[in-house]
Amino acid sequence: MTVAKPKSLPMLLILLLLGLAIAGASIALGYRRTKQKEQGTLYARRMALPDTLRVVTLSGATTYFTYRDEEMGYQYELVKLMADSLGLPMTLHIAPNLEAIHNLIDSGLMDLSITPEAVSGTGKQRYRYTGLEERSGLVLVQRRSSRQQGQQGMYVSNVTQLLGKRIHVPAESRYEQRLLNLEQQLGGDIDIVALSDDTINSEDLMAQVANREIDYTVVDQELARLTKRYYPSIDIKLEIGFPQRLRWITSPERVGLAEAIDRWAEQAPEVEAYKQLYKRYFEEEQTEDSQEPSSKPYDWRGEMLHLGAGHLSPYDALFQKEAPRLGWPWQILASIAYQESNFKAEIIGWSGARGLMGIMPRTGQSFGASKAELLNPVVSVRVSVDCLLATEKYFRSVEDVEQRIRLTLAGYNAGVAHIQDAQRLARKYGSDPNRWDGHVEEFIRLKSDPKYYTDPVCKYGYLRGRETYKYVREVMARYELYRSKTSTAAE
Repeated sequence: MTVAKPKSLPMLLILLLLGLAIAGASIALGYRRTKQKEQGTLYARRMALPDTLRVVTLSGATTYFTYRDEEMGYQYELVKLMADSLGLPMTLHIAPNLEAIHNLIDSGLMDLSITPEAVSGTGKQRYRYTGLEERSGLVLVQRRSSRQQGQQGMYVSNVTQLLGKRIHVPAESRYEQRLLNLEQQLGGDIDIVALSDDTINSEDLMAQVANREIDYTVVDQELARLTKRYYPSIDIKLEIGFPQRLRWITSPERVGLAEAIDRWAEQAPEVEAYKQLYKRYFEEEQTEDSQEPSSKPYDWRGEMLHLGAGHLSPYDALFQKEAPRLGWPWQILASIAYQESNFKAEIIGWSGARGLMGIMPRTGQSFGASKAELLNPVVSVRVSVDCLLATEKYFRSVEDVEQRIRLTLAGYNAGVAHIQDAQRLARKYGSDPNRWDGHVEEFIRLKSDPKYYTDPVCKYGYLRGRETYKYVREVMARYELYRSKTSTAAE
């Protein structure tokens, strides 16, 4: 009788295959869990808010600039409002151009750009648009008085009325191109004056319209709305170009940040802080700056009404007491006071400048004065002289005393950094960096033009330089008037 042997080999094979299957399943499960963990980590990273919000922008009238050493700009203050609402600390980087902004966003070195960009299909493939949406096109700038006074044919209420009108625009600009396109669409001629002088920019042309030097120009709607505060007499209602949708951008990987900003943007228009910010930049008229530099001599008749016999103001004694520390005639301090406040000791300007001498809160703090104390004339004049002394130190190398005074006044108005920018520009373009009249003053005026404020030698960006140009001229002209009216008063 033969006894059958057990079939051990197939059983071992089965067990081996079973073990391999279990091991494979374990590996697959582990891989799946690892992938799920990685995906969860990636999702968490995409949805997380940064510890510190890194913001980038261009310097410009609507984005970011410094004035009297204070950081300003509608977009800058808007993103600060947003960051505070989300509880995020914030850093700011100023880029030289849009390409640099895009590279910083693409590389992850910056989280958010607050220079508004036009929403487009191509842009959506590369970036995530976020934040408040703005609409901006091109508008015609003209005087309101043309309409109010019924001047026949002067006021333009629709684009067909542009035919035959003389309109000044920078040469080879998109404003000129839009007018050329309108000529074709309307089947007629517009008298286009294309200005090739690269020292003339859109803000200059708006000033010329306000001053009746020209009748019309075309500018970006957002710039027009911002600049109109300084020119109550102009009208910017007529749109002559299709409006673009503008928003901030971030990386498509910053999903959580973009969603948080969008949630904030939905509520922002109802928040009082936003309403005040918008009003300050786009609605309040800056009447102290409504008269711009022009070819016409300044008319002092209105300002002479406050002059008394041998005295200028209730604060003459304060000016006379503090002026010797500076070594300037006391009438210059009086002229500064009138320029800053019209001798109103408790005034607060749109920019935050306070009191008789127009001191910014941060400047006051650096010289030991609180916001409240800056409304005290005694403190205001004392801090003003402290500030002028500190500013004058930067111009000690200027031998001509009058030119040094003018440079110091410019630094008092705009901040020393902007004057040093203008000096570097003057030197680069062959002018005298130590002479204000006809030299540095021309380049401070040009600091509102991107060609100049983005120049490599210009380190502190945009400035509405025509204000400083005007400031120095008027303070010094008024000083001469005051000196002539107080010839018997103590110097």
